[in-house]
Amino acid sequence: MPTVLPTQAARGAAAAALLLAVTACTEDSPPSQSSPLSTPERVTTSPAPTTPPGRSTDMNIRITLDGTPVDATLNDSAAARDFAAQLPLTLNLTDFHQNEKIADLPRRLSTSGAPSGVHPRTGDLAYYAPWGNLAIYYRDGSPSTGNDLIILGHMPESATETLAENDEVNITIEDAS
Repeated sequence: MPTVLPTQAARGAAAAALLLAVTACTEDSPPSQSSPLSTPERVTTSPAPTTPPGRSTDMNIRITLDGTPVDATLNDSAAARDFAAQLPLTLNLTDFHQNEKIADLPRRLSTSGAPSGVHPRTGDLAYYAPWGNLAIYYRDGSPSTGNDLIILGHMPESATETLAENDEVNITIEDAS
């Protein structure tokens, strides 16, 4: 029996040394634990932001309304990115419902991830998916309950006077970044 004890003692000492070495070398181990066999706490981190702090994902554009340049922004939606890929554009806007000017776009935009139920405001640039056209609101519009109307961006309300005063307006839209 005396020969068995040193073997078990040696195994126990080796196991303890191995356990100590493994737990001492891991980053996830808490600094002190009451038992060497306790499970370390799981630490979770949130994913890194896709946009650096303090930096906007909006795209700057310039809309020239009958020769007058106006700075505007497009949001970071799939439809707005798809719209930006079509720039520069020259369009002839016509009046619709006495609160917006509209024009057909060269091709339809992506509606992926479009929110339902938007309420267009004065200065909003929007895409009306069923018709495939651009709308620029010079007065607040009626709320949309589906995802057929997608807000693409915004221009200053003060720039909408030209839209309100004329039945037709020629515009050029280009990247201003």
